[in-house]
Amino acid sequence: MVQNADFILELLTEYGMLDQAQIDEGWEKVAASGGKFDIIDALKELGYIDENEMLSILAQQYGLDTLDLEGYTIPPEVVEEIPASVAKQYKVVPVMKHDDMLTVAMSDPTDMETLDSLRYVLQRDVDAVVSPLRQIQKLIDHHYGSLEASVDSFLQDISGDDVENQLMQAAGMDGDQALEEDDAPIIKLVTLIIVDAYKMKASDIHLEPMEKRYRVRYRVDGVLREMEGPPKYLQGNITSRIKIMSRLDIAEKRIPQDGRIQLKISGKDVDLRVSTIPTNHGESIVMRILDKSSIQLDIPDLGFYSDDQKLIDDIISMPDGIFLVTGPTGSGKTTSLYAFLNTINTPTRKIITVEDPVEYQLSGVNQVQVDRSVDLTFGAALRSMLRQAPNIIMVGEIRDLETAEIAINASLTGHLVFSTLHTNDAPGAVTRLVDMGVKPFLVASSVRAVMAQRLVRCVCQNCAVPVEPEPEELRLLEAEAKDFEGAELMKGRGCDNCAHTGYKGRMGIYEIFIVTEELQNLIFDNRPSNEIRDAARKAGMRTLREDGLRKAAAGKTTLEEVIRITATDEG
Repeated sequence: MVQNADFILELLTEYGMLDQAQIDEGWEKVAASGGKFDIIDALKELGYIDENEMLSILAQQYGLDTLDLEGYTIPPEVVEEIPASVAKQYKVVPVMKHDDMLTVAMSDPTDMETLDSLRYVLQRDVDAVVSPLRQIQKLIDHHYGSLEASVDSFLQDISGDDVENQLMQAAGMDGDQALEEDDAPIIKLVTLIIVDAYKMKASDIHLEPMEKRYRVRYRVDGVLREMEGPPKYLQGNITSRIKIMSRLDIAEKRIPQDGRIQLKISGKDVDLRVSTIPTNHGESIVMRILDKSSIQLDIPDLGFYSDDQKLIDDIISMPDGIFLVTGPTGSGKTTSLYAFLNTINTPTRKIITVEDPVEYQLSGVNQVQVDRSVDLTFGAALRSMLRQAPNIIMVGEIRDLETAEIAINASLTGHLVFSTLHTNDAPGAVTRLVDMGVKPFLVASSVRAVMAQRLVRCVCQNCAVPVEPEPEELRLLEAEAKDFEGAELMKGRGCDNCAHTGYKGRMGIYEIFIVTEELQNLIFDNRPSNEIRDAARKAGMRTLREDGLRKAAAGKTTLEEVIRITATDEG
């Protein structure tokens, strides 16, 4: 405000806020500070000027409104209207937008040159409101400064292997190759997004172009969590960087593409499966994080209770037959199948898998990647695999009649076959196979068991507290409070350890359908799914909800979570 200080002093004197003695004392403080203060700052420091009153008078003089920015929330799409460099240079922050008019907060309404410069730089109409400089600076640091600072601090905190080198190598660059000045911030930004998601144990990274902003979301414990996104103008640079690292065609923006990034984070091998798809506002990218260390699980780690674990042990010890795992995408089917294979993977058994894609490398297992470009389909791979004399076969998914028939024939000729299906419950797998065209007698004679599964979030043990069931929960469960007497129902209050969600990690809930002789007869007679399910329940099958409720009663998850996950199945 130095250039307009005389006008401001004169105005404040007219309003009776200052006298000449105070102004003289202010100039003495300016001289003593060696240039640290201007006259207005010096008078503020001496307590002779109240900033809010001064701004109110100045705003009134110039026909502007004042705006208190303390606690003020600026929508992301408004923040992106002004680049960080412009906001920092002119000490302004955008606060609202109406049609083509952008409103910025500035601390000096006498500085009309700033408004003229903004109109020229932004090539649009700009008006102003008046706010204290400290509030403006706080918002600039929050919206524009934090990203740059967090990138640098995050990279300094990374231990073990140099992630930036890994990303450069994935992009086809030499580790010691100098970065272009314009590329370095983008590499750092992409590094931050990936490493931040990995450290939060996210399963997916979603980069989604909106009309006015670039949204970043992580899927943590099965639930999408929105993060602070980069400015919209960086969307193209980020997309190009990720496509280069994934060895995708950066010039092709009209069709979906799939790629892969391999890197090390803190000494651990991590794969990223990358998928791009064109949308109205640019290419949407999803990166699925495949942490190889997370797949080395034993069966007890999956959340089985002892009775269910005994059933699983009996099933995977069978010499032949089909064992199906069912559930929607993201329900942990692959993790369960790999845990089963790890358990029975011994030097005396030959195991071959056919997958699309091969997500994790299993030591001692022969894994085949489906490649339709050379007609290596599930069916073609299965036919060839049988000539390899395996003991155990895993088919990534039974998707069609050809694959189903070959898998069934393999099971009938002395092979133990693992596979997955997309059905809501375990008995529904039988109907699904018949609907594909498999003869009921083949299903009855080959399928040994089906396991349906879901993943529920675990209560954060750091902030867990005992709770009573809510009336709405009892209504949805069609239960009474006395049904939970003696139960150890828990709920997380929310803490830093769980990002204030009350949940930390996930565990499985299961529905295990054993094909008994009675059920074989029902399948052979092509009875409807509900009849087969009722018979399985009578034979002792525990439903997904029932398994979830006993884990909620033990304080491992919540009733709310069990209801959320099993609502469709029980409906």
